[in-house]
Amino acid sequence: MHSPIIDLAQARILVSNDDGIHAPGIKVLEKIARAISKDVWTVAPETEQSAAGHSLTIRRPLRVRQVSRRRYSVDGTPTDAVLLGINHILKDKKPTLVLSGVNRGANLGEDVTYSGTVAAAMEATILGIPAIAFSQYYTSDAVKWSTAEHWAPEIIRKVTRVGWGRNVLMNVNFPDVAADRVTGIEITRQGKRKIGDELTERFDPRGESYIWIGAQRAEERSTVGTDIEAVVRGAISVTPLCVDLTDQGTMRALTTIFAEG
Repeated sequence: MHSPIIDLAQARILVSNDDGIHAPGIKVLEKIARAISKDVWTVAPETEQSAAGHSLTIRRPLRVRQVSRRRYSVDGTPTDAVLLGINHILKDKKPTLVLSGVNRGANLGEDVTYSGTVAAAMEATILGIPAIAFSQYYTSDAVKWSTAEHWAPEIIRKVTRVGWGRNVLMNVNFPDVAADRVTGIEITRQGKRKIGDELTERFDPRGESYIWIGAQRAEERSTVGTDIEAVVRGAISVTPLCVDLTDQGTMRALTTIFAEG
């Protein structure tokens, strides 16, 4: 079952993120969205929710605040923001496309399991709305937002001409190079990159220990065809991710074993 091909000129676009309603990346994505459609809405977390993953707030009430025309904040996670955006704020006319980001920092490899940016797109996908997550890789304080701003419209226009599976979301990562230095747009698979190799233990004034999970990552940069290798090389990676985590090969093997009795 595939999502329908989207007519962007008539699309209602919902923008969200995990860096918060006031983050520079969401302003970039709003500008991108408005260049494509006149019907753009933003519903995003009130504060930064990086690495929140696909978490849903169910133990306390959520508050929605209107920040400005067609812009709302939610005091919860990216998942909360998209859920309320689709099923509450825009319930009378739901969006036809959800854009998440632009995240300050890449979401490559196993990052996607922690990423609130990807989770916002995942929530939209589960609710039946096609979604794209955008992230801008950076290696210094000067984040090259102009790269995402320049290339995102072309990517949106091309992927929405394909009508992808209803369990699929698109994960896009921009390299840390100027827009005119991008080597191309590549369709990639998820690579391997794990946060948490560097743990720093310290002690508070009472002598109690605490631990910081560091940003250092073990990653495979040389495996051709992965999102990591492409972005490090200066290309934009477009990776289709599936919400259905079932491994079909193992499922078939288990079915055969258990059928034998």
